[in-house]
Order: sequence, then structure tokens, then C-alpha cells
Amino acid sequence: MRRFALILAIIGALNWGIIGVFGADLLGNVFGGTYALISRIIYSLVGLAGIYLLFTLTSNDND
Repeated sequence: MRRFALILAIIGALNWGIIGVFGADLLGNVFGGTYALISRIIYSLVGLAGIYLLFTLTSNDND
């Protein structure tokens, strides 16, 4: 579970980096726009992954 959350968080971080450097929302462009349902679902999953990682930051298990 942690690995999946980490992958989602990395995807989100790369997307924010692209937005910052190039001014383009890659995920939004790939999935039909920033406000398209699938884009919003992916953004929500990335956010939930970040929250999950925040709460598991101090645990030592490697699942």
C-alpha cells in the first residue's frame, strides 16, 4: 500500500513541477482537462496518498 501511495505522490509532485516550470497541467491535459471527472479522481487519489504517507511517515514497516 505504501509503495502505491508513494508512486501516486511522485506523480503528483512531477505534475506540480511541470506546472511550475512550464505552466502546463500534464495530468489534466492527458485526462481531458483539469475539471474532467477522471482528472479529479486522480487528483483526489494523489491527495489521499499524500495524507496516507503523512500519517505513516514515522512507522518503520516496509509494506
